[in-house]
Amino acid sequence: MNLDLKRPLAVFDLETTGVNVGSDRIVEISILKINPDYSRETLTMRINPEMPIPLVTSEIHGIYDIDIIDAPTFKEAASKIQDFLGDADLGGYNSNRFDVPVLVEEFLRVGIAFSMKDRKAIDIQNIFHKKEQRTLVAAYKFYCDKDLVNAHSAEADTLATYEVLEAQLSKYDDLQGDVDFLSDYSVMGMKSADFARRIGINDDGVEVFNFGKNKGKSVEEIFKKEPGYYSWMMNGDFPRYTKQVITDIKKRIEK
Repeated sequence: MNLDLKRPLAVFDLETTGVNVGSDRIVEISILKINPDYSRETLTMRINPEMPIPLVTSEIHGIYDIDIIDAPTFKEAASKIQDFLGDADLGGYNSNRFDVPVLVEEFLRVGIAFSMKDRKAIDIQNIFHKKEQRTLVAAYKFYCDKDLVNAHSAEADTLATYEVLEAQLSKYDDLQGDVDFLSDYSVMGMKSADFARRIGINDDGVEVFNFGKNKGKSVEEIFKKEPGYYSWMMNGDFPRYTKQVITDIKKRIEK
């Protein structure tokens, strides 16, 4: 085992109603939790998204409206998912840009303040793209010499993603099994304070806007000069986690 775990690592995958982080919903979640003693636990659940699943999306992951009629809503499943995750660090494929922010949005939507401040996030896709630049199916074939059966099934993708991570650690001598290292290595481009990458963190550790007219400017300075900009963002179509991040910054200013 190449991973050096100080606490559990939860590798997970989501199937959703679409790809909009702020508005689309989870229809299936599968979590593979690897404990520090390397024992494993798995949780796989269908979720009723309380909205229709577009046919084009159902044709990709194979989950149709009829399949989730009797499934629990995320509000009903949230406590079970939160308890299963515990204090685990998170890992996934394209998870920094999609799975983690979608999961956080779902928790915030039902009033659970699921914090990422004390968790590390490993994005296996980013490691793969830095090394080989391929898809999960190709990554599985390249690293594990296996064909990925049932791609876009949350459980199959989750297990394949973890196997790819293990194979990456074996293949590349410069990759360390330490979760802190892998989390840092998973970052592509500027570090972000939020998963939608609206708020970046520059080389000086300062939160800066990563979009619009204030791109590259300090969030604190803009909020001081233009108090209405905070209100505009809070009323805008930004993910809840982005709003939580800028609210924390505003509170820091007020102190």
